[in-house]
Amino acid sequence: MSRTVPFLDLADTAFDVNSDVVHEARDTSWYAETPYGWAVLRYEEGTALLKDRRFQQGNARWPAQNGIHDGPWQQWWGETLLSLEGADHLRLRKLLGPAFRNKTIEAMRPRFQALANELIDAFAPRGRVEFVSEFAEPYASRILCYLLGLPDDEWPQVAHWADDLGKSFGIRVRDDLPRIEAALEGLTGYIEEVIADRIAHPRDDLVTTLVQAHEDGDALSRRELSVALVFLAFAGMETTRNQLGLALQTFLAHPDQWALLAERPELGGRAVEEVMRVNPTVTWVTREALEDVDLNGLHIPKGGIVQVLSHAIGTDPAKMGDEPGFDLRVEDRPLHSGFGGGIHHCLGHFVARTDMSVALPLLAQRMPDAEPDGTGEWLPVSGNTGPVRFPIRFTPGR
Repeated sequence: MSRTVPFLDLADTAFDVNSDVVHEARDTSWYAETPYGWAVLRYEEGTALLKDRRFQQGNARWPAQNGIHDGPWQQWWGETLLSLEGADHLRLRKLLGPAFRNKTIEAMRPRFQALANELIDAFAPRGRVEFVSEFAEPYASRILCYLLGLPDDEWPQVAHWADDLGKSFGIRVRDDLPRIEAALEGLTGYIEEVIADRIAHPRDDLVTTLVQAHEDGDALSRRELSVALVFLAFAGMETTRNQLGLALQTFLAHPDQWALLAERPELGGRAVEEVMRVNPTVTWVTREALEDVDLNGLHIPKGGIVQVLSHAIGTDPAKMGDEPGFDLRVEDRPLHSGFGGGIHHCLGHFVARTDMSVALPLLAQRMPDAEPDGTGEWLPVSGNTGPVRFPIRFTPGR
């Protein structure tokens, strides 16, 4: 007896990958068909696939999937850690890893707290804030400048480049290509000047750490370092900015959880994990089959593309039990896929986890009765998503 496999149009900019349509498809089948291949909808199958060595990352195919077969962005995309596989990927992770150790990032927590309070101080007296431009973007961008040892007052230019380059993850990438490549040129030129300066004048910052990084006599080439830092600059800024906006969207829809976070700021870390489970900026994680693979009745040919839908697997009631909804009081949640999985788990996850776990409790304490001030403007809920504009109102504070 054959079964009907759901179809989800992930390429449609109006399609919401967090919607009830996806939940209904998950009830019917553990996978769906999409314009990009297949989508995995359930937790057990999704997390298993992310660790399955018969699959590789799959992001290297993204330019070609969008009809882009040459040019500077296509070349750069293929050289990023996100696209590399095997020995090349492992080698770069070993060389980049020392700059992202948990102990190193944790020591920056007081700096993150001071920055968050400084930004809140600027809008707290008036009781209104456009959250993206007045908090999420400057917070993410200035932390990035601090990590890289860049002048703090240059964050708007870095953020502008990072924002345009961030369209690499969007489903409108082909239409946005001129802006993406202009941003890539600008940010690459800037980063290469920084690298040259750190070679001549070492400092106590991430760039100097990577310039001096060695592993068994190996070191990063100038091009490898440039590609890695440009990728860090845009991915680190864009994903944190978007995820902070999605966090506020989630919490303001659950005011009891907002109040709980204000009362118990030690739940900041759990707040990050819960938000990324139910409302992730990375709405899917891509994998490509290295060989013909048979999975629970689905045949995936060599080269087949599979998307693991982050929200669908993170809210799968078969795994989350009776409490699949957003709730900071629930302990020992299964690990979400917001930072990817397997050997491609996000290298900068300690930075994102730390800076968001600092910001969210402070925002909850200083804007206790916050609520949306209109609908705002949002990216499509497919690919990488988040707010473009998110106005919020609250009772003015000090």
